[in-house]
Amino acid sequence: MPVRPLTRRDIVLAGLGTASAYAAPGPTSSQAAQLFPNPSACVITPQSIEGPFYFDPALHRADISEGLPGVPLALQFHVVEAGSCSPVANARMDVWHADPLGRYSGYTQQGDSRRVSTAGQTFLRGTQFSDSQGRVTFKTLYPGWYPGRTAHVHFKLFLDRRSVLTGQMYFPDGLSDHIYADVRPYSDRRVRRDTLNTTDAIAQMDPAKAGFCYIKEEPEGYTAALLVGIGRG
Repeated sequence: MPVRPLTRRDIVLAGLGTASAYAAPGPTSSQAAQLFPNPSACVITPQSIEGPFYFDPALHRADISEGLPGVPLALQFHVVEAGSCSPVANARMDVWHADPLGRYSGYTQQGDSRRVSTAGQTFLRGTQFSDSQGRVTFKTLYPGWYPGRTAHVHFKLFLDRRSVLTGQMYFPDGLSDHIYADVRPYSDRRVRRDTLNTTDAIAQMDPAKAGFCYIKEEPEGYTAALLVGIGRG
């Protein structure tokens, strides 16, 4: 049965989200402005903790969902120079995140029981390069949670061999709560989410909320957009 995406009005009326969770600075192009309705100065995206690690940079693909069930999510990164908002082309972006049941591919001791092995699997991992407008896109699923962490997507941006930015994308708590409680297979879990954006120690290392994405409803899911500002020198 199709799931009706939770609207911003739903979240506000339910008291589950805040406007700041949806706001993100954006580039000045008209296309990007559709996802970033309140453009502001492009700031440097802060470094974040990397693990669980990405370990297959040869996995070059835009669709990383591998047919898994879950809420469809389109990821859109806009890589720009901090300050000028000039797009950065040909930068390599690696992304990886947990599945709806909180499991990463490629590891043992996954899942709530810690008894599931995903060794040798590659779901929800991939690499793409930014285009001439600095855009990087992936087709994936809304990330699941695991104990001690809020909903997030890991990313690692390579400008050259020495210039690397490791970051994390975060999502509105209200939307995550809705999906985890009401949408399968997220809702099949027998344990309840234990960490929000406000209680996640790693998310709180980003006081400017530069890693918080802008969410847009789509007919069959969501688009999450994030401005990734880099500094050189």
